[in-house]
Amino acid sequence: MNEINQFHRLDSIAILGNYLPRQCGIATFSTDLCNALSIEIKDKKNPVAIVMDDIPTGYDYPDRVKLQIRDKVQSDYYRAADFINANQFDVVILQHEYGIFGGDHGSFILDLMKNLRMPLISTLHTVLSRPNQKQKFIISEISKYSDKLVVMSHKAEEMLKDIYKIPIDKIKFIPHGIPDFPLKRPGIYHNLFDVVGHRVILSFGLLNPGKGIEYMIRAMPKIIEKHPDVKEIDGDAYRLSLHQEVRKNKMEDYVIFHNRFVSLETLVQFLQTSSIYVTPYINKDQITSGTLAYALGCGSAVVSTPYIYAEELLDEGRGCLVPFMDSSRLSEVITDLLDNEEKLEKLRFYGYHYCRSMTWKEVARSYLNLTSDIIENKKNSPKPHFNDKKIKNILIELPEIKLDHLRILTDDTGILQHAKFTIPDWYHGYCTDDNARALVVTCMYYSLFKDKSILPLIQKYLAFLYYAYNTENQRYRNFMSINRQWLEIMGSEDSHARAIWGLGAAIKYAPNIPIRNMAMRLFLDSLAVVENFNSPRCWAIIIIGLHHYLEVFSGDATAKHLRSVLAERIHERFLGNATEDWPWCENSVTYVNAKLPHALILASQWIPNLKMFETGLRALEWLLKIQTAEQDHLTIIGNENWYIRNGESSKFDQQPVEAMALIEACAEAYKATGNNNWLLQAERCLGWFLGRNDLNIPVYSFETGGCSDGLQPHEVNENQGAESTLAWLISLLTMYETMGKKDIGIIKNDKEFD
Repeated sequence: MNEINQFHRLDSIAILGNYLPRQCGIATFSTDLCNALSIEIKDKKNPVAIVMDDIPTGYDYPDRVKLQIRDKVQSDYYRAADFINANQFDVVILQHEYGIFGGDHGSFILDLMKNLRMPLISTLHTVLSRPNQKQKFIISEISKYSDKLVVMSHKAEEMLKDIYKIPIDKIKFIPHGIPDFPLKRPGIYHNLFDVVGHRVILSFGLLNPGKGIEYMIRAMPKIIEKHPDVKEIDGDAYRLSLHQEVRKNKMEDYVIFHNRFVSLETLVQFLQTSSIYVTPYINKDQITSGTLAYALGCGSAVVSTPYIYAEELLDEGRGCLVPFMDSSRLSEVITDLLDNEEKLEKLRFYGYHYCRSMTWKEVARSYLNLTSDIIENKKNSPKPHFNDKKIKNILIELPEIKLDHLRILTDDTGILQHAKFTIPDWYHGYCTDDNARALVVTCMYYSLFKDKSILPLIQKYLAFLYYAYNTENQRYRNFMSINRQWLEIMGSEDSHARAIWGLGAAIKYAPNIPIRNMAMRLFLDSLAVVENFNSPRCWAIIIIGLHHYLEVFSGDATAKHLRSVLAERIHERFLGNATEDWPWCENSVTYVNAKLPHALILASQWIPNLKMFETGLRALEWLLKIQTAEQDHLTIIGNENWYIRNGESSKFDQQPVEAMALIEACAEAYKATGNNNWLLQAERCLGWFLGRNDLNIPVYSFETGGCSDGLQPHEVNENQGAESTLAWLISLLTMYETMGKKDIGIIKNDKEFD
């Protein structure tokens, strides 16, 4: 039996198809799958259902159904894709049957699929052996937009490979689910259906002329000749013609029609009261049958025509096959089974035990394991985005600096940490880290554009840092609630270092003397404890802050000494750990990595130390090399497992602060060396924000001026929080400061995007 992989928790799953109380096989399947998944992941609200409606009023759905799509309204499919993307589901599991979607052969569903930004699994309920050109095209497109195609028979696997030319590794077999029925002897519910004293032959389902029930009715007279105690029960019918068949064959006393859509409990009672279950279908191509799976799994002895699914499910003595449209052979086989109780029991036993791997519990676990595998693989092979145009000439010139979202995130206290999409998220309050970065942004912006409207923001962020500094322990607190209550008495070394960086920028770019004096006083107080810090990244960030300060107060011997001490510590880490193939100061490459070579390049010029300078350049060059994709775009080391020495680099989540750190370091290397290659590398890193990345979609929003909170395996994180937005603004301002407004032109000559 399946065990569930535990390496990825599925927080939200969407099942897209039909749903009960709509009366059809897809609706029953989707409902059962949802319920089984919910039980396995122990979450009553997960999965949710996205459903197709074939009537204007829809159906009286349960709470699990979150969106209804009118099957004939094409615009609904686009809106549904927007809804699904906005809810950021981990995975969508589509139930595909040509007839439940609008458009030619259900083509409207492609408009939804191509716009999804998360993994997509498509369960194919129909695979035709002789598809027309349109039908074949639709399956090909479904394969293109899906991460996996699920089929419920091994024959369907072969057909997809041989007829549709779909790679076998794109296909996954998961059987049709069945309830976990107990095995009981037939006849225990005879009294419920008024068939006491009779043996029952059953067929059920939403019937149509393809179900071949008339051939079973024609077989009944010969069966009755030998077994007059037999009754046939039918659950629904193209009734007029079948009633005529009953009268024609004088079987009125032996055939019962139940024209109703029954509950699972009643269905089980039907199955457990029958001696034989029959599917006399006339369509060879039927690739699955829920009714057949349920009957076999309930322990019914099954007689069927040899359609594809029946041939597979009833193989190896699990049932009896008879030719299509052959009433004589039907009567012979059924009579033989009724004559031979031992043979009948063997069929029941073999079929029942074969189906234990098909219970909904096992099927749900198979879907969960498949989903987890897909999500894990996405970290190294992201889902392409089919609906987005290729990026072309996007970096012909630097984008305009837009502070709209920065202002939206800022209130009377400071800048809020997080956002839900573009809306400030009050639940997480504020942090010193982001207010320090915001101080860097606003001071750089004023220095470049002399826009006095930015002064209130500078003062606000500086005031936040002043309030964050705890004079008792000489450390910065980091996290503050929305009601201005500090959540700690001392923050991390990181937050202290970033405060120093922000204050250094305020000193360097100060718009007036009072702001500079305020920043300088706090800056100098902040230096008292930093020699005791242990984090190389904190040392590096402090060095950058010190450098800003020393550009104004170059004669401060204490600051210069501290810069040298911290830089030498970082350099010693490199000298003690770096090798030819791993020129790095640690055995892992984690966060804001480029700050380390940036600090070495800065400090080494003033110490001076040529070897330190070369170490910094070499480390930066290596960081760029290991974060360059085959297509030459930036592919940032992901923050899930980072990059461990002798291991593989994590692909996701990719964070904007990493691109920012690289841009700042490359800009400094360009200033220090005059080598244009460093400028080109900075431009390439800026392109990551604008769509030249693993997903080929922008992280920065030209509409809002905000930046998404990272690149995930299948989409951007659509929340535009402070850290990401500030990382974008610092990156862009750094490019403005380094280059001015001159044309870039690196991408317009890239043949890949021609």
